[in-house]
Amino acid sequence: MTKLSEAKILGILGLVIMLLGGVFAGIGMIVGLVLVFIAVKFISEETKDKTIFDNYLMHFVFVVLAVIAVVVIFFASIGGFSLTFFEALEGMEFNSFEAVWNFFSPYIVWWTIALSIGYVFIIISALYLKKSYYSIAEKTNVHLFRTTGFVYFIGAVTLIIIVGIFVLVIAKILEIISFAFLPEKLQSTSKK
Repeated sequence: MTKLSEAKILGILGLVIMLLGGVFAGIGMIVGLVLVFIAVKFISEETKDKTIFDNYLMHFVFVVLAVIAVVVIFFASIGGFSLTFFEALEGMEFNSFEAVWNFFSPYIVWWTIALSIGYVFIIISALYLKKSYYSIAEKTNVHLFRTTGFVYFIGAVTLIIIVGIFVLVIAKILEIISFAFLPEKLQSTSKK
C-alpha cells in the first residue's frame, strides 16, 4: 500500500468523521482532523512538496487563532466566567426593546470586534488551504482539489452573509470526493 492510497483512506475517513463531528460535536472532530492531517502529510511526502503540508498547517493555525480570538474577546467582554452578566440577563425584561438594547449595547462593539478578527483569520486560513489544495491538484492530477480549495475560499468570504456556511458544507463534500479520486501512485512525469 502506497502513501497515496493510505492518504486516500485516511482523508476520506477523517473528513467523514469531521463532517459528522460538526453535526454531533465532540471528540470526533479532533479524530477526523488528525486523520486528515496525516493524509495531507502523506501526500506532501509522496509528492516531495513540503509546502503542501506547511500550507495546510498554516490553515489550521489560523482557524485556531480565529476561535481563540472570538472566545477570548467574547468572555473578556462579559467579565469572563463571572455570574453578574448571566444574573443581570436573568432579571431582564425581554418584552421591552429599550431594556434589551440598553443591556446589550455595551457588548455589541466587543462582539463585533471579536467576529471581525475571527472573520479575517478564517479568510487567511482559507487562502492557505487553497494554496495547499492547488498544490495537491497540480502534483496528483486530481483537479477537483483545486475546485475544493476555491469553494472553501468562497465559503470563507461569504460567511459574513451566512450563505458561507452552506458553501463550506459543499466544500467539505467536494473535499471527500477529491480524496476519493487520489491515485494509488503518482504518474511519472518523464516522457517516453
